[in-house]
Amino acid sequence: MGRLFGTDGVRGLANKDVTAELALDLGVAAAHVLGTAGEFAGHRPRAVVGRDPRASGEFLSAAVSAGLASAGVDVLDVGVLTTPALAHLTDALGADLGCMLSASHNPMPDNGIKFFTRGGLKLDDGVEDAIEQRLEEPWDRPTGADVGRIHRDTGQAGSLYVEHLTRSIEGSLDGLRIAVDCANGAASEVGPEALRAAGADVVVINASPDGRNINEKCGSTHPEQLQAVTVASEADFGVAFDGDADRCLAVDHTGALVDGDKIMGILALALAAEGRLAGDTLVVTVMSNLGLILAMQRAGIRTVQTGVGDRYVLEAMREGGFSLGGEQSGHIIVSEFATTGDGILTAFQLAAHVKRSGRRLADLAGEIEKLPQALVNVPGVDKARAGHDEELLAEIARAEAALGATGRVLLRPSGTEPLVRVMVEAATQTEADDVAALLAGTVKERLAL
Repeated sequence: MGRLFGTDGVRGLANKDVTAELALDLGVAAAHVLGTAGEFAGHRPRAVVGRDPRASGEFLSAAVSAGLASAGVDVLDVGVLTTPALAHLTDALGADLGCMLSASHNPMPDNGIKFFTRGGLKLDDGVEDAIEQRLEEPWDRPTGADVGRIHRDTGQAGSLYVEHLTRSIEGSLDGLRIAVDCANGAASEVGPEALRAAGADVVVINASPDGRNINEKCGSTHPEQLQAVTVASEADFGVAFDGDADRCLAVDHTGALVDGDKIMGILALALAAEGRLAGDTLVVTVMSNLGLILAMQRAGIRTVQTGVGDRYVLEAMREGGFSLGGEQSGHIIVSEFATTGDGILTAFQLAAHVKRSGRRLADLAGEIEKLPQALVNVPGVDKARAGHDEELLAEIARAEAALGATGRVLLRPSGTEPLVRVMVEAATQTEADDVAALLAGTVKERLAL
C-alpha cells in the first residue's frame, strides 16, 4: 500500500477510498499526534472541524469529530465553511488542530481529509507520516468526563472570518461591481457576504449548493458562465472560486480570463511599489508561465520556483520570509493575512488594488504577457527514467538552446500514472506545439515500457 497522504491531505472517492471508518481512525491518530501530546498537557485539546457542501461531508465530518472526541479532544464543528477560513479559525481561536473535509476542485463524488496544526498551518510530511503510523494502534481510551465534547457553531465562526477579510484592506470596495462564481461550494454564503460587507456591489452565480452540484460546470475550473455574466452585468471584473475556495481566478470586464499567474504578477507589482513585497521576491511553481518570470525580472522582482503544490510554495515562503506566492491555478498565498491559499482573500486584495489604482483589471493584467504554451501527455513510459536518460536530456538541452531566453522545456512525471508530461513555452504557439511534439516523440522512444 502506498502512502495515504498525498500532496494535499487524504483524498479519493468518498465511501470507497475515503470512508467513515478511515475518517474516524484518522481523527483518533491526529488527536494522538497533534492534540494530546505532552506539550498540550494542562488543558483539554481543542479542534475546529469544517467541510464543504458535498453530501459525503456530512458523514465524514461526523466520523472525524467522533474520532477526535473519543480521544479526549473538544471539537467545534463550524459546518460548511471554506478551507482558508478553517485554517484562520484554527489560529484565531487558539485551537490545537483543525480538520477540513473537502476535495477542493475535484468532482462531487470525491472527498478529502486535511489537517492543520496549531497556528493554522498545513502539516509537513513527517507529521503526516506520524499520523499514518498511528492508525489503528492500541490505545488507552478516556472515559467519563475525560471524553471530548462536540459543539456546533451558530454562525460566529463565519462572522469572525468575514471581519478578518474586511480588515485585510484599507478603506472599502464601494463603487466596484464584482461578479462572483461560488462554484456551489463552501464560499456560497461567506464569499458574497464578505465582499458586500466591504462595500462592493456583488453579482452572484452558482451559490445554491445542494450537496451534489459542487464544481459542476462552474467555478474556477469552468469559468465560462462567469465570463458571460461579467460582461452582461457590466461588472468591473469577476472572480471564480473552487469548491473549498482556496483558489481564485478572475475575469476582466471584457470576459477575458485572468489566471493565477497574472493575479500574482499584479499583486507583486502593487506590493513592490508600496514597499511591502518581502525581499522583492515572488514564489511560484515550475508550472508558472515564463512570461510571468520575465515580467518580474523587468520590474526588478526575483522569483523563486518550487514543486507543484501550494504546500511547497508556503514552505519556500516561510523559509525565505517572503510575503507572496502561488500557482497558476489560482492558489495564492498572502502571508500577511493567511497561512494557506485563500480565494476570497485574493479577491479582496485584487479588488482593493483595482480601486486604489483607478485602472481596469484588463490594463493591469496586460503588464504580464503570457508566452504560448504547449502540454503533451506521453503515456506508457517509464517515468522514473525521465530525469536520467542521457539522450533525452541532450535533446531537451538542444531544444532549450534553440528556444533562447523566451522559451523553456519542462518534463513532469505523473505522480500516479506511467505518464510523463512535456511542457514547452516559446515565442509563438506554433513553435511551442512543434517542439512539444518533437520531444514527446523522443520521450516515447527513449522511455517506452
